[in-house]
Amino acid sequence: QVQLVESGGGLVQPGGSLRLSCAASRAIFWGSTMAWYRRAPGKQREFVAHISGGGSRTSYAASVKGRFIISRDNDKYTMYLQMNSLNPEDTAVYYCNTHPRPQNYWGQGTQVTVST
Repeated sequence: QVQLVESGGGLVQPGGSLRLSCAASRAIFWGSTMAWYRRAPGKQREFVAHISGGGSRTSYAASVKGRFIISRDNDKYTMYLQMNSLNPEDTAVYYCNTHPRPQNYWGQGTQVTVST
């Protein structure tokens, strides 16, 4: 069964932090490189960060490098995204999926809004 469930979004002021979670089914998560993507209003979905199956290798989009930290807990089939120093340009719906080839199935995403 394919399952991707994102959570942890919300409204935060500029400079604030949020921690997103992605709960995935074992079939998707086990051994897979996983990634966070986001879609801002009026824009296409874009890559944010990815993490290798074992968790030892990570990569970030230039726009979030140094501010976001991706991690995973393979025992819980869960991935996280710690987002710090948020700015209005980070406002988007955030999704998780496999990388570099996302599954055809996408979860509902979690809305992150950075605003005063």
